[in-house]
Amino acid sequence: MKIGTKILILLLTLNFLSCKGIAQETETKKPKTEIDFSETEKSSIPKPIGIINDYGQIFTESQRTELSKILYDYDIETTRQIVVVTIDSIKPYNDIQKYATDLGQTWGVGTAEKNNGLTIVVCNPCRQIGIATGTGTELILTDEICKKVIEEKIIPEFKNGEFYSGIKKGVIELIEKWK
Repeated sequence: MKIGTKILILLLTLNFLSCKGIAQETETKKPKTEIDFSETEKSSIPKPIGIINDYGQIFTESQRTELSKILYDYDIETTRQIVVVTIDSIKPYNDIQKYATDLGQTWGVGTAEKNNGLTIVVCNPCRQIGIATGTGTELILTDEICKKVIEEKIIPEFKNGEFYSGIKKGVIELIEKWK
């Protein structure tokens, strides 16, 4: 294959990965009589920019590309979607797990019919990581499994300053357990 064709395929793949094509359920709003702070929290959630959302800028371009390929290939093969988000703050949230859950729901990670999404959120300055699963996903990837992956695969790499390696090892382990 010619180099020009390879570059064109790479650019088309990156362009495709940056598109958001996710089904979302709609819900009706009920009149509220009390102040709901969850809306304030949800308004602090950024807009998605792809399958890798490196707002915390902890990955290099080649790392983002490699991880995108792993996640995109898995999505195509299984229709299960994994999204990785790095951020500098979870404010106004106090709990990264709640933040990851709200972010996954707001973005519509996974398909609406199967609720088969998985959202990994890393806040490097906060020194926190959370994995949120859709209700279809948590039947296989339980909270215990996700916690074990964080503790045994991700955290040891993070302690060595190897953020990409930790996320990659964690993603690969989650994919293996999700088959």
